[in-house]
Amino acid sequence: MKRKLPLGLCLLMGLLMMGQFFIPHPVSTKFNTLINKWVIVISAFALVLGIGNLSRHHIQIIQRSGPNRFYSLVTLLSMLGMAIIGIFFGIDEKSLYQKIFIHILTPLGATMFALLAYYMSSAAYRAFRARSIEAGLLLGSAFVVMIGFMPIGQLIHPIIPGLAEWLMKVPNMASQRGILFGVAFGAVATALKIILGIERSWLGGRD
Repeated sequence: MKRKLPLGLCLLMGLLMMGQFFIPHPVSTKFNTLINKWVIVISAFALVLGIGNLSRHHIQIIQRSGPNRFYSLVTLLSMLGMAIIGIFFGIDEKSLYQKIFIHILTPLGATMFALLAYYMSSAAYRAFRARSIEAGLLLGSAFVVMIGFMPIGQLIHPIIPGLAEWLMKVPNMASQRGILFGVAFGAVATALKIILGIERSWLGGRD
């Protein structure tokens, strides 16, 4: 019963949500609206659960005097400080909350993306070494696209910008759609496995 009840509820809700998607009826529309409201409520509880787990994890690190306890302390103080500032002083455009977000969190995010761009450049250098026909095609396409979207591409030859645009709209778009199809089929397969009770890791990882 402890496992059959959540599996039965998952199967029932999965079938109902699939049915309401394919049946355009006022009753199904109202059902969808009601479920979306419940999703918001459950998301709020999930947020509280996430904050609790995060706090517990970092408090344990501080209590064990681990090597990263300073970062855990900064995380907890930052989370608590932002929560207090947001609750008691508001989150409008001129508030302290927005100033901290714009002047501290946004530069930190930009720094993170700058490091990510460095690692992407390093990976691209290793991947673009033409050791095979496929790597050579990738290297040539990347070179044409980079040159084609710069002003120097038009100066080298008028056909380069058009070729770069064709590479982005035809081969690149086709590969992106192939990836999206794969992701969509994978999501559908995973959803069916959860609805039918084949995938049960969400119950705690035990059969």
